[in-house]
Amino acid sequence: MQNFDENVTLITPSAPVAVATHGGRAKCLQRLVRMDLPVPDTVALSFAAVKLIASGRVPDVSRILEPFGEGALMCVRPSSEDPDWGGPGAVLNIGMNDATYVDLSDKIGHEAAAELYLRFVKNFAVHVARLDPDVFDEITEEGSAGLGAALAAYEAETDERFPQDAGQQLTEVLRSMARAWEGTSARLLRQAKGAPADAGLGLVVQRMALGLGSGECGSGVIQFVDSETGAPRIKGRYLSQSQGREALLQAEAIYLEKDARGPSLEEHAPDAFEKLKDFGSRMRTRLREELQIEFTIEDGEIHILDGVRVVRSNRAALRIAVDLAESGVISREEAVLRIEPRALSELLHRQVDPNAPRDRIARGVAASPGAATGKIVFSAADAQASASRGEPCILVRRETQPEDIRGMHAAVAVMTERGGMTSHAAVIGRGLGLPCVVGIEALRFHMRKKLLVTRDGRQFKEGDVITVDGTTGDVLAGEPAMLEAAEDDGLQTLMEWADEFRDIEIRANADTPADAQVARNFKAQGIGLARTEHMFFDSDRLTAMREMIFAHAVEDRRAALERILPMQRADFIDLFRIMAGLPVCIRLFDPPLHEFLPSDRAGLLNLAEALDLPVSDVTRRAEELEEYNPMLGLRGVRLGVTVPEIYEMQARAIFEATIATQKSGATVVPEIMIPLVSAKREVELVKTRVDAVAAAVRTETGQDFTYRLGVMVETPRACLRAGDIASHASFFSFGTNDLTQMTYGLSRDDAGRFMSNYVSEGVFPEDPFHRLDTEGVGELLDLAATRARDARPNITLSICGEHGGDPESIAFCRKAGFNYVSCSPFRVPGARLAAAQFALSERETR
Repeated sequence: MQNFDENVTLITPSAPVAVATHGGRAKCLQRLVRMDLPVPDTVALSFAAVKLIASGRVPDVSRILEPFGEGALMCVRPSSEDPDWGGPGAVLNIGMNDATYVDLSDKIGHEAAAELYLRFVKNFAVHVARLDPDVFDEITEEGSAGLGAALAAYEAETDERFPQDAGQQLTEVLRSMARAWEGTSARLLRQAKGAPADAGLGLVVQRMALGLGSGECGSGVIQFVDSETGAPRIKGRYLSQSQGREALLQAEAIYLEKDARGPSLEEHAPDAFEKLKDFGSRMRTRLREELQIEFTIEDGEIHILDGVRVVRSNRAALRIAVDLAESGVISREEAVLRIEPRALSELLHRQVDPNAPRDRIARGVAASPGAATGKIVFSAADAQASASRGEPCILVRRETQPEDIRGMHAAVAVMTERGGMTSHAAVIGRGLGLPCVVGIEALRFHMRKKLLVTRDGRQFKEGDVITVDGTTGDVLAGEPAMLEAAEDDGLQTLMEWADEFRDIEIRANADTPADAQVARNFKAQGIGLARTEHMFFDSDRLTAMREMIFAHAVEDRRAALERILPMQRADFIDLFRIMAGLPVCIRLFDPPLHEFLPSDRAGLLNLAEALDLPVSDVTRRAEELEEYNPMLGLRGVRLGVTVPEIYEMQARAIFEATIATQKSGATVVPEIMIPLVSAKREVELVKTRVDAVAAAVRTETGQDFTYRLGVMVETPRACLRAGDIASHASFFSFGTNDLTQMTYGLSRDDAGRFMSNYVSEGVFPEDPFHRLDTEGVGELLDLAATRARDARPNITLSICGEHGGDPESIAFCRKAGFNYVSCSPFRVPGARLAAAQFALSERETR
């Protein structure tokens, strides 16, 4: 036997075979050959050779056949660069003809040889010659009778005898498989799996290990871990007198190791079973992977036909990586690099069982991962009532508002007609770890009738059971089977390793003590954004807030806020104690005041009764607060400048909470963040008032404390004037949700309606609210960072928008030299892992 050339080569230990040129299967087989494992003779065809075959230029087939000798049977299997990209199905028993049939009849018996020939004729006819499969499916006879019928059918369909020359058979098989790979449907399918458009295919031609004959003969598949959990476990089947992967398809196949449910290979052929375990252990160590091994036993001797990476769930992938590292097969660094950061979301939430039937009624934007089943409710009040009865519910809204937060806390999932990745429902859903699907245009939302109607006319009313899958964006009818969130020490171990390697801090966005506790559990390094407005929507605070809104005099506003002060102070004490020793960045009040007022007639009437005011006065005041574009109106620092009593109350609550927490021995250095800044003067005005409150609290209490004042940069002008603003700020935290909205001129709540079209048409490479636009918005961030550092070299820089949990956005922040990113609590593990992977990848390229 000899090597031919780099495009058609016999696989030997030194043959010129590489994954990038011949595919993963060919390279794996070479590695098995180097281990002296019993691999049948194999010839590898490169990507270039297969491309030539697809265009009609077949290499010299006699050279391919040379290593196998006269009368040998062969199989051809695909060898793509990534096994997940698929490829055409394998073709077995090439070389089977009348003469071989006679020879094999003497060796394995007449009927066994006839069955072998029959399988090949049918496979060749349907998958190579592309004849009508129904003609051959109708042949139900087996053995000699079936073979005669199949050969006759082939001749009737083609007006030719079944090809007898092995070279001709092999040529046709190679051409068929090469053209199948180049076909339009195959190309689109693999591109959907992430393959490049020009991905190549290699082919391997291998001597058949028959699995048929006298003595112990058969085929099987074995792996040594569970594909769902990753736990050590021998799985697979073995079937006597069989070929290929038939053992996985036939009910009479037996187990591999001893099993109470039936016979096993371990009992039937113990020596072969022990050899398989030994081969598997050696392959795991040498190839540094958990593999599924396809094998054939021929007269008691084992042949290893292939070793492919075990198909695995995200949960199993994590455990496998950790186990391989802990057993010394791979390094900790490699284990960290092997896990996809986004996969961690699946581990932290319940998921719909991938094997469960899915009755999809609509699809929207997958805004917050996880899945939950419950009864439909259409209001926050109904959600709370449902929760009080112990009934899981799905909150359905056109779009959520701040007053819906109580209902979101009570629901097990949320779905909205409108919205995108940074809409209110999406942001709060991710913060709560609540499955959420938004932007569902395929359903008609009849809120007054409390009814959902699908495009095909199906109706779902209040109380009907549905499932929201925030991982895929599906809304499903009924209650499919679920997989519970992983509770595995492997995740904690991997996170500890990741923290050893990453070089950027990860904080969490947390608005409540519950959020902060989740963040602490996930090892966030502090709170990067605490949205204080969410603390105002509890019923007792909401009344005082509305009294403040309707007050005309400063003294009346302060009196109303005085009622909120102890509640706000208690909130901050809880946050400081949970995050003891870690930084807590508190954003001052941000939303427009109209969000705290009811929008319907009944709500205005109830408010008038609560405030003891004429309904006309309440209506007039609500109309005065209306704005054409409230997100660009009187909110954020603009409200702090025009109604300074709000920020003064919050500053006092922060400082008094700091003193109270310090008395318990905890170290607290609060960070106070001013939102929506556009001008230096805004910061000067707020800073003066905050400093005055700090001085007053120090005087009143006789206690000292420190704090940092910074700016939430979320307007393009703030980026452009960063140098001026930085002179009054200890830190900049970029609110990339609003900054993206203002840079693009897009409403983050409405962009979901057309964003998929924009992405599919190539206008945007990705939804800019989902992945940071590093060219446009990123240029503003770079510019602002440079100008801020020029004015204040030690300024702290971060992002606290939802981009903080996106791996690609984290890569940008590392490159820009930011100090930390902040994201929703449940995205913290994925952010920690992504940061570690970027640091490791950068280390490898140095």
